[in-house]
Amino acid sequence: MRFVWAVVAFVLATVLIGAGIAQRTVFMGPSEQRMELAVDEPTPYVLIDADVLRAHDGLQTLLVRGEGDIFVAYGRTDDMKSWLSDTAYDSVTLTKTGKPKTAHVEAEQAPAAGGDTSGRSPEGSDLWLDSFADKDSLVAELQLTPGNSVLVARDGVEPAPSDLLVTWGLDTRTPWAGPLMAAGALLLIVGLILYVLAIRFQRRGRGPRRKGPGPLPETQPITMPMREEIEVGSESEQQPGDESAPPATGDADGGRNRRTTSVRRRLTLALPALALTAALATGCSADSWPQFDAATPTPTPTPTVVTPDNQKQPVVTQKQGQRIVSEIAKTLTKADGDLDAALAETRLTGAALAARKTEYVLRGKIADRDTALIVPLEDVKILLPEATDGWPRTVLALTAAKKSDAQPPVLLAMTQADPWADYRVTSMSEMPASGEFPKVAPAWLGTTRVPAESAFLSLEPAELAAAFSDYVDAGDKSQYAGAFDDVANQLAAAVRDSRTALLEKAAEVKADKTSKAVFEMKPADYEPLSLATLESGAVVAVSVDDIQTVTSTSPDAVIKFESDAQAKALTGVSESAKGYVTTYGFQLFFAVPPQGTNQQIRLLAYHQDILNVKVIK
Repeated sequence: MRFVWAVVAFVLATVLIGAGIAQRTVFMGPSEQRMELAVDEPTPYVLIDADVLRAHDGLQTLLVRGEGDIFVAYGRTDDMKSWLSDTAYDSVTLTKTGKPKTAHVEAEQAPAAGGDTSGRSPEGSDLWLDSFADKDSLVAELQLTPGNSVLVARDGVEPAPSDLLVTWGLDTRTPWAGPLMAAGALLLIVGLILYVLAIRFQRRGRGPRRKGPGPLPETQPITMPMREEIEVGSESEQQPGDESAPPATGDADGGRNRRTTSVRRRLTLALPALALTAALATGCSADSWPQFDAATPTPTPTPTVVTPDNQKQPVVTQKQGQRIVSEIAKTLTKADGDLDAALAETRLTGAALAARKTEYVLRGKIADRDTALIVPLEDVKILLPEATDGWPRTVLALTAAKKSDAQPPVLLAMTQADPWADYRVTSMSEMPASGEFPKVAPAWLGTTRVPAESAFLSLEPAELAAAFSDYVDAGDKSQYAGAFDDVANQLAAAVRDSRTALLEKAAEVKADKTSKAVFEMKPADYEPLSLATLESGAVVAVSVDDIQTVTSTSPDAVIKFESDAQAKALTGVSESAKGYVTTYGFQLFFAVPPQGTNQQIRLLAYHQDILNVKVIK
């Protein structure tokens, strides 16, 4: 019976192992689906709609081939069409039958800067969510969502590559192939054990079965010579246990040898099969086994955010914003090292650019000037993009150092003027340690731009700079005394103290007898930037100018500023008969509460720079 069970085990093992191997070989389907995109007469740009890449489920892989440089980027479809609105391009869309269709699209408007748009390279644009570049061949793995598209180009002059292929990976996992082969190997082992036990049981049960001699035939006495009788008698006297007797041989030993040889032959055939099965089972990838230990995401509680009706997409994503801020920091670091105002202007505008230009002039004329220049830090902690589909666009970013907690965070506001422009920083300031950023919408949702004349805030953004300036100049007599928090009060007090120190210094040298100093703070000539918070308030970026005017009160007096290296470097002279005017700029970020609350306006970040010194003529 053991032989029967051994045969059954061998048969089942063969079936299971064969089924497992078949799942990984003959029964396994194709690993991907393919779709070729035909572009007969390619223009410098090819725009592939997301529906084409979403024609099938699975990871989207775009293969672009062609001699020379290849550039691929993806982003929002509307943004890409805006970028291509002043030039012709090829558009690849998906028909209702699921087939790709290529159409030539002419320019919708005149070139943005006038003239021909050829030569406008798409590489490096802040508009792209991500981009890839390579030579001769490029493979990009994507997961585009509706509303996005892919741009294929070279340098904006040469025709875009026309060899385009999209593939989708198919699920070729066989989670039961491994268990089937493992079960087959186990049954094979069981069959071998049963077979060996059956052989051993059979051998022990039979034993040595020698058949005894039958009855002797009846014979007559034979008379033999005496000598022969003696020899016969001597031989009969030899005992069976005598050591001189020859070893017994016969059919029993031959049968035992044949059975041993048979067992060894079967083991010789079974062991390699068992080793092969074990190798196949252990060599299977994870796709051949059930994934019982797959990690299950743990939900993380997040603040409830109600999406407004008709909410548009945010202008940048978290990853895109991090990349843009990193590029700005890299550009400014290089510009600061070379004192290259033109390079800095590619990433700065407004008050931030004016302060940088002045600092470059001072560094070029004052050898030992080591004033630290503010730049965005490495890690974007908070990103607050505007949700809009038009231009200009605004983004706020709070950046922090990755390795040093002692370095204050840097808060910056940046804008993009049109689809072809890069984001440029308008204001950039350090956030004090006691500062607390208000609750804002997540980057994936974005926020809305608050009008400068909004009546829904405790103070209109257009009036904020003037209100803070009045508070600095008038102090407790200002109508805005008590409207600002402690951080703003400390900054205002510091400005007033510096003015007092200047007057006291002039009095020490008797300069107050022949000159006088007048101080005034007023809003700078820049529009405020305001983005809404979750608590119906707004983060508002404004700039103010602190103007210090020193004039002569005696016609015979001359105002000298030889000890003022900044004034000498910016004016080119060391004295003035009538006086001079020094302007300092403040870049300020405020958190303005909504109308109807008793909350104070909080100063989030601030930064001071010297802007210019002019001689009164």
